[in-house]
Amino acid sequence: MFAIKYRKIFLGITIFVMIVCAGIIFKFGLNFGIDFTGGALTEVVYNQLPEKVELESSINQLGLGAYSLRTATDEAGRPAYILRTRDLNETERLAVEAAVLGEYDGAELSRFTSIGPVIGQELKDKAIWAIAGVILVIVIYVAIAFAGVGKPVGSFVYGGITILALVHDVLVPTALMSILGAFAGVEVDILFVMALLAVLGYSVNDTIVVFDRVRENLIKYRDEKRTKKNEAGIMKEEVTYTLNKFFTEIVGMSVSQTLLRSINTSVTTLIALVTLYFFGGDVTKTFALILMAGVVAGTYSSIFLANPLLVYVAGRQVEDKS
Repeated sequence: MFAIKYRKIFLGITIFVMIVCAGIIFKFGLNFGIDFTGGALTEVVYNQLPEKVELESSINQLGLGAYSLRTATDEAGRPAYILRTRDLNETERLAVEAAVLGEYDGAELSRFTSIGPVIGQELKDKAIWAIAGVILVIVIYVAIAFAGVGKPVGSFVYGGITILALVHDVLVPTALMSILGAFAGVEVDILFVMALLAVLGYSVNDTIVVFDRVRENLIKYRDEKRTKKNEAGIMKEEVTYTLNKFFTEIVGMSVSQTLLRSINTSVTTLIALVTLYFFGGDVTKTFALILMAGVVAGTYSSIFLANPLLVYVAGRQVEDKS
């Protein structure tokens, strides 16, 4: 399998991608929405969208401090403005409503949401704990599932490589979100966290399917040797296993056997997500886009990262023992 044969090239590409994605996130950061920072969101739809500078002039007179105003489209396809401000009291809310509605043709308040900073911080903490919890459960599951495969690498190596693949798969959509936030004003909300959790589930499933085939082939292509030992008058039987194929060959064979399945699953998932992106509402566009990036990253990592890295680690362990 070429992914194993040219593993150093693919591992180099992966490291480069991860460094670039980490650099993007570090430089631009994430544009957290009011779900995490707290504040108020006001959405107003119009028959004829007014000039942005005109609305900004009315809002500036209210003395609300820093705010953001961007164009949008509601679920019915009508033009709209979304105004994000700090948390507002009732008097300020009414003043904002009057400023954005004015006497514009067909102006209508379609949405108002207010979240306090304490609740926003609580949501952020819970999102971090949710992602950390999922990763921990995955490590434990993989370690237990591969406990019977002791050669040439231990079960926790499979778990560690799975987590490294997940880091890659999360970095890619997060970097995309960072770029969208910096240049298009897209904000991180609860849907983004849900998308990341979905990416984690999708990616680990794809990786474990290939690893599971590796495990099956390791059992299939091994010779069993039984020896008896007398220890303190008690006869004990020891079982040792020796592979009758090179580990590199077994992993390459496993990747080839699952390659078509991985590609078919990814393509059908991407078709559904592309449909959701173009024909779904504005609310789900970012969600679908992040999932698309995650699916592509997950498919790549399961083929060109996890298994080449597994072979590389096995080779390093053999060298260390020699």
